[in-house]
Amino acid sequence: MRTRAAVLWPDRSQWSIEEITLDPPAAGEVLVRMVATGLCHSDHHLLDGGYPGARRPVIGGHEGAGVVEAVGAGVHAIRPGDHVVLSVPLPPCGACVACLDALPYLCERGALIGQGFQISDGTARHHARGEDLSVFVFLGTFAEHTVVNEASCVVVDPALPLEAACTIACAGVTGWGAVLNTAEVRAGDTVVVVGVGGIGANAVQAARFAGARSIVAVDPVPFKRGVAKRLGADIAVASLGEAATVVTDMTAGRMANTVVMAMAVGDGRCTEAALSLVGKRGRVVVVNVHPADENTATINLRNLQSLEKQVVGCLAGSWDGRKGIRFLADLHRAGRYDLDSIVTRTYDSLAALPSGYRDQAEGTIIRGVLRLS
Repeated sequence: MRTRAAVLWPDRSQWSIEEITLDPPAAGEVLVRMVATGLCHSDHHLLDGGYPGARRPVIGGHEGAGVVEAVGAGVHAIRPGDHVVLSVPLPPCGACVACLDALPYLCERGALIGQGFQISDGTARHHARGEDLSVFVFLGTFAEHTVVNEASCVVVDPALPLEAACTIACAGVTGWGAVLNTAEVRAGDTVVVVGVGGIGANAVQAARFAGARSIVAVDPVPFKRGVAKRLGADIAVASLGEAATVVTDMTAGRMANTVVMAMAVGDGRCTEAALSLVGKRGRVVVVNVHPADENTATINLRNLQSLEKQVVGCLAGSWDGRKGIRFLADLHRAGRYDLDSIVTRTYDSLAALPSGYRDQAEGTIIRGVLRLS
C-alpha cells in the first residue's frame, strides 16, 4: 500500500513528508492506521544527530496510537479494528538474560535498535525512493500507517481517546515508571522533578499517586510551573538553586529522597546540583537523554560515599511498556490520571512537525500531539 510518513534522510536535518510504500505485515506483525503520535524530544534528538548509531533513512516517531487494519500469520491476540497504543522501547524476546530476569525493557534485542528494521527477520516493510526505510524504536509513528511487531501493540478500550492515549506510550510510562520503579518513591517521601515536559508532568502525578509528602517541580518556564502545581506539585520554582533553598527549609535540612531529572536534554554540569538536593541514601534518577559525546559530570564523591547517595539511570520507566500502558490506561479510566493536562496542543498533520517542535523549544506546550487520521 501507499501512505505518507516523515522521513529523515542521510545528510539532512529536516523531516521530509512524502509518500512511501508499505509492505503487508509478515508473520507476527500488525498493520496499524496511526491516529495520533506524540512529539517526544527524543525524536528531535534524532533529528539533531543525537543518536549517531541510528540508520538513515529513517521514519521518526515512537509515541503513537492507532487502529489495527490487518494482521500477519500467527497473530491471534490482536484483531483488525482493535485500538492499540504502541509500546516502547522494543518488542522483548522473552528468552535472553534480561527478559528472564524480568527486565524486558533491557532485552538483548536492543542491540538491533539502531538498524531499525523488523525485529522478526531484519528486513524492511517501509520503502521510499527505491530505498529501504528504517523505523525509529521499531515503530515509526510519524506515519499515517506503519507495520510493527505484535508484541509492540497494547489493546486499549475504544472509549479512550487515542489523541491522549498515544502519550502514555513514552511520556506516561517513562514518567510514572521513573517514580514508581526506578526511584521506588514511598509514602511520605520528598520528591523533586526537574523539567516539566511530558515526562516530568507525568512524574509529578506519579509522585502524588505514590503518596509523596512534598513535591517540588523545577522549570524555568512559568506556564510549565503552573501546570506542575495543577498536577500535584506543592511548590514550583525556576532553578535548581531555588529548589535547594526550598527543600532545605521544608525538610529541616534532611533534603529530598528523590530527584527525577526530566529535562529536554541532560547536562552533566547539573549532576552535583541534583545530588545536593537529596539527603542520606537519596537517589537521583537520570531520565533525560544526554548528548552522545558527553562524558563528564562533576560530583562530590565524598558525599556519594559517606551519605550513600545514588545516581541511577532510567530507560522507559524501568518498566515493561505493555504492563505500564495497561496500568495507566486503567488508572485514567478510574479518574486517577490526568491526561488532558499532558496534551496541551494538537496539530492536524505531519506537516506541522516543525511547528510542534518549535512550540516545544519555546516552552509553550507540555506535550504536543499530531493527529494523523
